Amino acid sequence: MNVHDRSDMSLHRFGVGQPVRRTEDPILVRGEGRYTDDVSLPGQTYAVMVRSPAAHGVIRAIDVAAARGMPGVLGAWTGADLRTAGYGALKCVVPFNNRDGTPMRKPPRPALATDKVRFVGDPIAFVVAETPLAARDAAEAVVVEIDALPAVTTPRDAVKAGAPKVFDDVPDNVALDYHYGDSDKVAAAFAGAAHVTRLEMVNSRVVVSAMEPRAAIGEFDPGREHWTLHVGCQGVFGLRGALANDILGVPPQKVRVLTGNVGGSFGMKASVYPEYICILHAARALGRPVKWTADRSESFVSDSHGRDHDFVGELALDADGRFLALRMTGYGNMGAYLGTVAPLMSTLNIVKNAMGVYRTPLIEVSTKCVFTNTTMVSAYRGAGRPEGNYFMERLIDAAAREMGVDRLTIRRRNHVKASEIPYAAASGMTYDSGDFPAVFDRAVEIADVKGFEQRKRDSAERGLLRGLGLGSYLEVTAPPNKEMGGIRFEADGGVTIITGTLDYGQGHAAPFAQVLSERLGIPFNRIRLLQGDSDELIFGAVPAARDR
Repeated sequence: MNVHDRSDMSLHRFGVGQPVRRTEDPILVRGEGRYTDDVSLPGQTYAVMVRSPAAHGVIRAIDVAAARGMPGVLGAWTGADLRTAGYGALKCVVPFNNRDGTPMRKPPRPALATDKVRFVGDPIAFVVAETPLAARDAAEAVVVEIDALPAVTTPRDAVKAGAPKVFDDVPDNVALDYHYGDSDKVAAAFAGAAHVTRLEMVNSRVVVSAMEPRAAIGEFDPGREHWTLHVGCQGVFGLRGALANDILGVPPQKVRVLTGNVGGSFGMKASVYPEYICILHAARALGRPVKWTADRSESFVSDSHGRDHDFVGELALDADGRFLALRMTGYGNMGAYLGTVAPLMSTLNIVKNAMGVYRTPLIEVSTKCVFTNTTMVSAYRGAGRPEGNYFMERLIDAAAREMGVDRLTIRRRNHVKASEIPYAAASGMTYDSGDFPAVFDRAVEIADVKGFEQRKRDSAERGLLRGLGLGSYLEVTAPPNKEMGGIRFEADGGVTIITGTLDYGQGHAAPFAQVLSERLGIPFNRIRLLQGDSDELIFGAVPAARDR
């Protein structure tokens, strides 16, 4: 039957731009989703990690003999075993240089610590058993001798003379001394400013705590010398490439990554983690699938964290409240190891995002990315973009108070106007479109800012507090990547869209089907989305930072 002959299949109803319900939601709200921990394979075994209870210390001994002899235990491994197997180290992929032109320091991170532990939760060993409880009991039987060392948890303390060294070959604990901007021009602008606002601002460290904790199942086929990893991630193609190229040292065709539903990622699940290497190693050694699932306490210390920036922000203005220059000076806490894109958020992404929609002739950003004895930090919820905007909006509010200018007025006075576009920003970006004042005015109208004071008084009479927050921001996202899109016509008359992008909460199925339905006239409800199998892809995007 032709699609136009049925009203419930009409292009008018399901075309691009029409309000179509997310097609995956009925499955998810009924609890019928398939997450990583829902997967159980024949002969499956269970892994439990042994983690450091100390924030900093020298490993003197690791004894797994007792654990190996416990009932149901199939094996126990340490970092020495993985080193002998020849796996690669976990990598930071952003290629920054220090302000003096020298490369940033990138100490390699093995899957399991062998010399020192550097944060509470640092993985030291792991055990595999027939049941989760047997594995947990055996993990508790692993004896680890650690000579505790002084620890440091904040960048300001870590760069002080005599501070504990997280890495012996990084004597000042500074991974990257980053600088952007013309210091002399910025200094001159501040010297000639009618007013300077200065704020100390901390963007606190946060734990991601996704709905679905991290989990993974590793398989190895000795006949084909082929690895399979079931894992929640942000893209099976990129993760496969990282595993094959950086860790396993095999052609990508020897690795398959499978992802079902993902209960939240926010950047945190995008990269390779130590646990994935451990279970793949055990799967090869045992000839059986090995499953690992984190509990909440484990996730708290083993998942990459977000934010943790400590900056002094300075905004120079003329007598009319127009911005002359922005200067940001501070620290980014990297944690004990460099996450995949860890230096990016407190450096380049501050540069690109801090000035936002405001006409700011000059910007200078100076950041020290510092190692501390804490869980590593990496991409989370915008990865430096919200932080940059937050810093600027705080400075603008403070400047308005100090100069006695209305908060709305000072923003309007400094907006990049539509007539000024294309606008060459001091960040090196070119704004090619937008009408920021119009968007701002419309938001003020919808929010009924004029009626705020009355609402505030009404709230006060009821013993309540009411505030008015302002944010007029511009977000610079990651650079675009090429991405695969395929169409497969099935024998049952349905059509499968194959894509390298991965839906980890955004709801890709319905809008992708809308496009295909409109372009080809295929019934909306006969279209399905295939996105979580790296073997089905010809090409997919790799993590954006690799192209920088």
